[in-house]
Amino acid sequence: MIDLTKIDYHVVVLDEIGVWHNISEFIQNFGWEENENEISARFSFTARNDPVSAGRLSELIKPGCPVCVTVSDGNMPWQEVMRGYVETWKTSRQSGSDDLACIGYDSLYKLQKSQDNFYFPSGTGTKAAVMSVLEEWEIPFGIYEGPDATHGKLVFNNRYLSDILLELLDDARKKGERKCILRASEGMVNIIPRGSNKTIYVFSEDNVKSFSESVSTENLITRVKVVGKEKKDKTQVVEAVVDGYTQYGIRQKIYKRGSDESLDDAKKAAQEILNNEGGIKREIRVEGPDLPFVRKGDLIYILNGASPGNHYVKGVRHNADTYSMSMDLEPANIPEQEEMETEKSYEVGDIVDFHGGTHYVSSYPDARGYSARAGKAKITIKNGLGKAHPWHLIHVDNESNVYGWVDDGTFD
Repeated sequence: MIDLTKIDYHVVVLDEIGVWHNISEFIQNFGWEENENEISARFSFTARNDPVSAGRLSELIKPGCPVCVTVSDGNMPWQEVMRGYVETWKTSRQSGSDDLACIGYDSLYKLQKSQDNFYFPSGTGTKAAVMSVLEEWEIPFGIYEGPDATHGKLVFNNRYLSDILLELLDDARKKGERKCILRASEGMVNIIPRGSNKTIYVFSEDNVKSFSESVSTENLITRVKVVGKEKKDKTQVVEAVVDGYTQYGIRQKIYKRGSDESLDDAKKAAQEILNNEGGIKREIRVEGPDLPFVRKGDLIYILNGASPGNHYVKGVRHNADTYSMSMDLEPANIPEQEEMETEKSYEVGDIVDFHGGTHYVSSYPDARGYSARAGKAKITIKNGLGKAHPWHLIHVDNESNVYGWVDDGTFD
């Protein structure tokens, strides 16, 4: 058991001749974070620019200098929680104080800032494609526990490497594989399933500072209209309409089908717009004592508070100065393995046999439900936000009246 009251941090740097130096005594503030829309972890610190064996601290620490952070509670061995390289270096002198401020990122930063071109022929597996990118850029690689779906032809021109890798993993996800993340640990890049951490930490109102939750439909898109090419009179023919959360009103986008694009592909593109922009924005944040081993992508459990249950960590910020931490969370209401198996069996557009029972007005756990008769129905949306009732069905005959969100196992 970790004693959070005795957590201690060491910050060490590697000089130009390969010697590690513990600079913890000079550090005035230190923190590191993993943000939702970035694959690279970021650290920052300010230190007294005091004299050291190499001159001043600013002569020891230079841009590109490796930085390693370890932690212990006095009982457990020192464990590494962050490793990166200094990218921003700044000295300042004011009122007699001489300070050095540094910002750095882990080994995934190169992927985040570099562009390249890649071509993968039809039939390429996820692992082969991912590994070819990492090997081409000589990125140190550790563990691959990610998907290995078969992809169609993929062409990436002038794309950031991080976007290429994320798109490969996302495409595998759409083909029924588990959601996986890129993570750097001890200088190595790993591809692992989200929520695969062996230790699941439990948070409650008794051991955190605050819970907060907000829900917003402000930027919600609820319908995408697919139109064809312009006619001579400049009008456009509506070829398909793809609906999302229309119970919140119609907020529509237009998708223009390309001349070489089939209607099915255009409808898939419209559904992708709804997948990206048709979700109700839900933000859950927990603030409390710093638990240094919590990382983005981990599964944690909220015992009580604003949103009890399992959650994935979308972003986390560690403050070593105040020994505090804040997490942005995403509900995980069903096990990832169940989610994966369900997605392999059913897709949007499938006609299924609804068993009868309850259909809900939304996919949230507290959504109002109504009785629905059994019968044939069409899957119109899968994996709804919150995933308590992850499938949206609409009846296709008069035998059933289902028109709403339903639970796993209510149809086949």
